[in-house]
Amino acid sequence: MLPTPEQVKNYIAAGLECTHLEVEGDGQHFNAVIVSSAFAGKRLIQRHQLVYAALGDRMREEIHALSMKTLTPEEFK
Repeated sequence: MLPTPEQVKNYIAAGLECTHLEVEGDGQHFNAVIVSSAFAGKRLIQRHQLVYAALGDRMREEIHALSMKTLTPEEFK
């Protein structure tokens, strides 16, 4: 069964404290806007690694592709 955007949003939120989180997708390909203070001082790849860590094995088993825009709260304003 393919995950819904709401499920992917919940997976990310469970593993990463977010001040804003949007997820859209068709069950295999997803686009996300993720705003977290955890991204402060981190390079883009490090931010993506935090999201991948929050998703864990789901990234390999359930989610085919995830395009991310990762921002700090200051960058999001």
